[in-house]
Amino acid sequence: MTATTPAVDRAKIPTGAVGYASDLLKPTTQQPNDSDIGAFRTVCDFSHMAFDDPIVYPGQPGRSHLHAFFGNTGIDANSTAESIARSGNSTCRGGTINRTGYWAPAVIDTRDGAPVKPDLLVVYYKTGYHGIAPKAVQPIPPGLRMIAGDSSASAPTPSGHASFACVDPNTGGGPTMVELPSTCPAGSKLLAGLTFPQCWDGVHLDSPDHKSHMAYPISGGCPATHPVPFPEIQLGIWYTVTDAAAVAHWRLASDNYDSSIPAGYSLHADWFNGWKPEIMQSFIRNCDQASKDCFSHLLGNGQEMFGGP
Repeated sequence: MTATTPAVDRAKIPTGAVGYASDLLKPTTQQPNDSDIGAFRTVCDFSHMAFDDPIVYPGQPGRSHLHAFFGNTGIDANSTAESIARSGNSTCRGGTINRTGYWAPAVIDTRDGAPVKPDLLVVYYKTGYHGIAPKAVQPIPPGLRMIAGDSSASAPTPSGHASFACVDPNTGGGPTMVELPSTCPAGSKLLAGLTFPQCWDGVHLDSPDHKSHMAYPISGGCPATHPVPFPEIQLGIWYTVTDAAAVAHWRLASDNYDSSIPAGYSLHADWFNGWKPEIMQSFIRNCDQASKDCFSHLLGNGQEMFGGP
């Protein structure tokens, strides 16, 4: 079989949100709910698409397959930990308190090479799973970057860290699968979901393969080689299905394998920390460690984020 990367019509690459240029916080009297887990989440508009990846191909513009970016609007191939922390607007709720870069391969309609514009990104920072106590999780250090999923996969992987679902907007439900669904009714939502490793080696902000400094929990906790637990980060990228016939022709920009094989096995995502440290410390202390549900706007300290989708 011949490897084939989906062709992209560059003239059809969609534009995204301009983002916010300031911190968007205000006082609130609303309190988080008690929970058996710690739950903080946020939402981000689609920012832009580019053939860049500052983690895998730093300083090499145009080297990557096409990515859809969320969060920091200034991210490109030359972005660094310092530039991400200090510059760029943010498409996320709370504005520039969160300049984190989130990106994943673009979805391409292979009928005409048009990239599909995502609706939004939902990001969860949760605790209390896998035998890791909520109080044990630690703030993620500035500049840390990591990858979930496998951009080179051309067959199903059993990890469960990357998946798709065709979601009924009325019930919120739909079967989970490891490949892009070939059918999804018009009016439904396509969800691409990814879970990042939450155990850190305590030393490195990155590694040559961009994965080895992180690990997934095993046997009820973090492995001894990666003893520092972070909140579990889950991304949910949402798309609206406007044409039921279209999804059978959707493939990921990273699906570099024969088109007769189901699409989507190469689903992956990158995360590059751009949170203001004091904000991350607040939601980890008051939401995650405290086993509180802070919804998608509370920091648990008498402040709430606003803006965003």
